[in-house]
Amino acid sequence: MKNRKALIVVDAQYDFMPASEEDYANGMGGALAVMDGDQIIPVINELLKKFDLVIFTKDWHPVGMKAFASSYKTKKPFDTYKVNGVEDTLWPDHCLQNSRGADIHEGIDFGLIEGDFYIFKKGMDKNSHPYSGFGAEGLEEFLNEREVEQIFIVGLALDYCVKDTAIDSAMKGFETIVIEDGTKPIDPNINPTLTDFQDAGVKMIESWELDMWNLLN
Repeated sequence: MKNRKALIVVDAQYDFMPASEEDYANGMGGALAVMDGDQIIPVINELLKKFDLVIFTKDWHPVGMKAFASSYKTKKPFDTYKVNGVEDTLWPDHCLQNSRGADIHEGIDFGLIEGDFYIFKKGMDKNSHPYSGFGAEGLEEFLNEREVEQIFIVGLALDYCVKDTAIDSAMKGFETIVIEDGTKPIDPNINPTLTDFQDAGVKMIESWELDMWNLLN
């Protein structure tokens, strides 16, 4: 079946969103909460109605992952380490497999999806911590099989997993559009991310522009 357009919702999981008062009362909080991350949920719900094909990506990490600071005696979260000679960040434990933190936030209403939706998991190898949704095995092949040409992206966080997903998407030949009000960044200064998008050919729109975009494209 041909789906020319697809929506990718990147990592809209509890560990990346501020915890509710109830969660805090029960000792649970977003391990890597993005400020105001939960504000994207109404935007995502409105968008779900407008796509016949929706992809959700999820971090799905094992205990003892090398990207976790807890895996090192002398390291703490946000220290750096090297992966194949490339410097990267060590993170708090997050999105552990089968934990609440790894669940997609319950505010996202799957019942609004009139077409097909799929969930792709990434980061299941403790030696690898992909930010990009294309780190999920089979995602690129799946999109090509469905003859997708345009990919719209929302989710968390704009300057990490959304950015890497969008740049990978563009590099793989998909026309790629990030819906800005469907994302939130970790760093309020998004200029470096915008520069990276421009260099990669990634476009940005607001959700209210989607209908006009579809008419013109």
